Amino acid sequence: MAQQRNQPDSKKFSCSICLDLLKDPVTTSCGHSYCMDCIKTHWDGEDGQRIYSCPQCRKTFTPRPVLEKHVLLAELVEDLKKTGLQAATDDHCYAGPEDVACDVCTGRKMKAVKSCLVCLASYCENHLQPHHDSPPLKKHQLVEPSKNLQSNICSHHDEVMKIFCLTDQQVICYLCTMDEHKGHETAPAAAERKKKQKELEVSRLNIQQRIQDRQKDVELLQQELEAIKVSADKTVEDSEKIFIQMIHLIQKRGRDVEQQIRFQQETEESRVKELQEKLEQEIRDLKRKDAELKQFSDTPDHNHFLHNYPSVSALSESTHSFSINIRPLRHFEDVTAAVKELRDQLQDILRDTWTNISLAITEVDVLLSEPQAKPKTRDEFLKYSREITLDPNTAFRYLLLSVGNRKVTSTGEDQLYPDHPDRFTGWCQVLSKESLTGRCYWEVEWRGGGVYVAVTYKNICRKGKSDECVFGRNDKSWALRCDTNSYSFYYNNTTTSVSGPQSSRIGVYLDHRAGILYFYSVSEIMTLLHRVQTTFTERIHAGVWVLDLGTTAEFLEVK
Repeated sequence: MAQQRNQPDSKKFSCSICLDLLKDPVTTSCGHSYCMDCIKTHWDGEDGQRIYSCPQCRKTFTPRPVLEKHVLLAELVEDLKKTGLQAATDDHCYAGPEDVACDVCTGRKMKAVKSCLVCLASYCENHLQPHHDSPPLKKHQLVEPSKNLQSNICSHHDEVMKIFCLTDQQVICYLCTMDEHKGHETAPAAAERKKKQKELEVSRLNIQQRIQDRQKDVELLQQELEAIKVSADKTVEDSEKIFIQMIHLIQKRGRDVEQQIRFQQETEESRVKELQEKLEQEIRDLKRKDAELKQFSDTPDHNHFLHNYPSVSALSESTHSFSINIRPLRHFEDVTAAVKELRDQLQDILRDTWTNISLAITEVDVLLSEPQAKPKTRDEFLKYSREITLDPNTAFRYLLLSVGNRKVTSTGEDQLYPDHPDRFTGWCQVLSKESLTGRCYWEVEWRGGGVYVAVTYKNICRKGKSDECVFGRNDKSWALRCDTNSYSFYYNNTTTSVSGPQSSRIGVYLDHRAGILYFYSVSEIMTLLHRVQTTFTERIHAGVWVLDLGTTAEFLEVK
């Protein structure tokens, strides 16, 4: 018993192809061992592909490896046979309920190691030996043990099915070719199998290539996950530093204001105290004079009083004194108002810039998703509706904004807008306050003369009357011109005629990521007027160019 416990597992010294103990063992470069004949037979079947693989790990070799007998392993197998390994494993060689039994064995049947498609029988190692030794039997086709050998017998003619009907795509016997499959295109089943095996190998190679590609994609995605985390962490850290800097800057400005207030407080208090001391000194002087005059007035000597009155009366005259004019007290209330104004401006800035920050966050997209279908009905377009407001800082000075900065009218009167670097100075144009990205839809209703309904990069030129400032006359803007009886499209100073039903309402659909821009005539139905397919490299803004006096264009609230 102790000897059996010390005996190694026979599977470690078995060929994974024939499942028997190794005969003339050879070892591939990947470390797996096989019988010399088994691995050669396996590679013979792969000759057509010129790529040879290990049956266990599927590692491929090019060119076909030259194998030498593994002498040490062969000696070890022989020694193990001598020590009784084969006898110890005999019990494992008997067929169980789930095994294919040898058809020749009598009594307790051994496990079959091969099935013969010619003999239609299964054999154990001992009874298979004639198929290895007898030249006629060597030509028989041996396969892995199978319980379904009878499935290779034609049910109509009781003959072995060795022919493949290409017409009906089924295996038949030779008598079938003269019966119901007469005139059909046929081929030897073995040849057809080999052909289809080659097709399967091509499919497997394609699958293996796809597996490798997908594994690379998984690695790239893992790297992308790490990059996203690193980028997000760094952005959070940088943003926190910037916000802390802004807080410190505001705190510093607060301390500066406090310091200036305290300095001014000391200055004003010093002036008041100095004036207060002068007034108190004057009061003391006046009290002294009053006492002297009272004393002189109370003297009993009439002659003395009258004699000295002219000189004493001069003391009663008012000496030069400064007057105090205290205006209504304001003190530092103006400072508080100025700080409140700063707070309101900061709130406006934070509100406007937050939209851009939020859009920048939601624009993060590392995967190229499948393009989404374009909306078809107006209800579908309205799912992407954006509320557009016009930026007064960009409006030409003869344009009047109204209705919550959504409507613009050409008045011909100077609106006295303050100077601003974003203002158009040469053309009656105005831009939206919002920058647009993602998928957006909006509608513009126009009345009167012609208008240009446009989208443009924010960095379009604003100063002067050159083409660089005009919607549609450069590579930074796209514009649909709407006149009473016609449409035309402008981009990079190129004009395209546009046909379509006239309407006072124009719909604009933007898919920034896909580079899609569509203009529609909107009435009871939506009619596509012009489409643009490009690559947007920056965020864009909506805009209008009003051509004639009295003409209006309004960005509608659509829901």
